[in-house]
Amino acid sequence: MIDPSRFLADLHALRAIGTRGRGVVRRAFDAEDVRARLWLAERFAEAGLTARIDPAGNVWGLRGPLLIGSHTDTQPEGGWLDGALGVIAGLEVARSNPEVSVVSFQDEEGRFGATTGSEIWSGALTLEAADALTDLDGLSFAEARRALPSTGPFPDPSDFSAYLELHIEQGPVLDQAGEAAGVVTAIVGLRQITVTLTGAQNHAGTTPMPMRRDAMTGLAAAHAAIADALRNVARPESVWTIGHVALHPNAPSAVPGRARFTVQWRDGEADRLDRMETAIRTALAEAAAATGLALEISETSALPPTAMDPRLRAALARAAEAQLPGRWREMPSGALHDATNVARLMPAAMLFAPSIGGISHDFAEDTAEPDLIAATRILAMAAADLLTT
Repeated sequence: MIDPSRFLADLHALRAIGTRGRGVVRRAFDAEDVRARLWLAERFAEAGLTARIDPAGNVWGLRGPLLIGSHTDTQPEGGWLDGALGVIAGLEVARSNPEVSVVSFQDEEGRFGATTGSEIWSGALTLEAADALTDLDGLSFAEARRALPSTGPFPDPSDFSAYLELHIEQGPVLDQAGEAAGVVTAIVGLRQITVTLTGAQNHAGTTPMPMRRDAMTGLAAAHAAIADALRNVARPESVWTIGHVALHPNAPSAVPGRARFTVQWRDGEADRLDRMETAIRTALAEAAAATGLALEISETSALPPTAMDPRLRAALARAAEAQLPGRWREMPSGALHDATNVARLMPAAMLFAPSIGGISHDFAEDTAEPDLIAATRILAMAAADLLTT
């Protein structure tokens, strides 16, 4: 049985590390993230787990074959539950079930890549390749991970039989429906590119409008072109985002000579992701040509759509019905999670708790305490079910 008071106390203790008002800032390998990971290792050890920090910065509490986890790093302006809920819930379940191990994967939020820690452990990304990744300020993963020295090697994936991850929904479906849990059917696939449009930096007061090669104009044209190109390709469930923009020289009195930005798109079907990519790349080329700008596009980073394991889903569904009869649903995940990478190695499944107002990746992110407790009880019941059948 879980102890709700102890579970909530741990969750709030983690929240206090890197707290910013109602939210939290713990970027991968920054000082607060390191503090949180060392604190977590101590909590794992106190619970009777074998604590280990691997070379990628993943923190493990090792004991049994059923692995439960998520992440504890955050967005630049992050909520207090995104990732943290799944790790602390896993810790609470492990306290009452000696067959459970727990993990907090590193850099799920993508300071250096995307789900970097679990991607390395899954074998999809080598540590050497990860070391060459850099954040937006040019800091390399290799340099950053020196802030958290490893205490042991990567655990052998064959030591684990299955993986469960509890996470907040990060969307409005459960909250709007008045439901308290979601059993995830599949995680959407994700593609991302970095685009550079290069024109001519010049004086904002003396350069006539017809003579400008304005990179900001190209960015605006690119956004409009992508939106138009995807009208007959994307479906209502598809999403795309220009999420990070850097203008150079980013000065009020200078015509921007360069715009660098990311384009990310997500869908549950791999072939649709392919068609969206073709449309996006074509739109970018047309926008660059129309505005007289040079165009560079990076290689595509990609994570495939991932179906959750039917046996694990069924265990979560049975537990959800027992704990919350008629107040749960099956649903896809529009957000990316570490379970995508872990599913390369073993059966994996996910459970969602509702997000108030559908808000996440924001300091206002929150979930009602009864829903946090109910989700942890579902997780514990499903874990016990899987370990006895």
